[in-house]
Amino acid sequence: MCVLAGGAMAQTRDVVVFAAASLKNALDDASASWTRETGKRITVSYAASNVLAKQIEAGAPADLFASADLDWMEYAASRGLIKPESRVNLLGNTLVLVAPKGSPTQVPLRPGIDLASILGGDRLAMGHVDAVPAGKYGKAALEYLGAWSGVKDKVAQADNVRAALLLVSRGEAPLGIVYKTDAVADPNVSIVATFPQESHPPIVYPVALTKESTNPDAAAFLAFLRTDKAKPFFDRQGFTFVGKAASGS
Repeated sequence: MCVLAGGAMAQTRDVVVFAAASLKNALDDASASWTRETGKRITVSYAASNVLAKQIEAGAPADLFASADLDWMEYAASRGLIKPESRVNLLGNTLVLVAPKGSPTQVPLRPGIDLASILGGDRLAMGHVDAVPAGKYGKAALEYLGAWSGVKDKVAQADNVRAALLLVSRGEAPLGIVYKTDAVADPNVSIVATFPQESHPPIVYPVALTKESTNPDAAAFLAFLRTDKAKPFFDRQGFTFVGKAASGS
């Protein structure tokens, strides 16, 4: 996973980031900006937060872990996989229902909605509801609205939120539950409705250095992600900063 910059004999190496799949567009842009500014490179592995946490636990050589929910960061913390003093809650997000671009489907997301009837014989794309953060948020929201029991047998569970998005983008599912930032990133889907904030736990993205990281550039990159220089990359994709952005140096 780690790629030595400039060859095996290089004195510095890439900062290796394990990041939730929903961060891809914004984090790619932020990483490119940091590389232009510092000349140092970032290697990012994107997957569902649960998969990344388990990979770190198994010894994968990551410097930084960015989770899409608090639970999987807590999992990593409880197993001594992160440096607790480095942990910060960086971003927030919004949960939405999407359909393929041009779909006439209308879905009023209010308590008592019969989402099963709207789906008919089709399936609802979601991240895995027992592991993937977006799937867990989605299940909680559907339970809040009283719709889960009607659709639980109609769910197409994906390995991560971007895989769920792809099912809708390709027209393989008429509806999907993803983050607002995912919908913004894909021109082939439209947001049909936004889930009420009170229908699910707050969507928070915590970030921390891993316990085994010895790369001094990792802390510098984490600090950069918290600055006003990085903020526009996340704003553009629809993320919100949980805390006030620090001034860039």
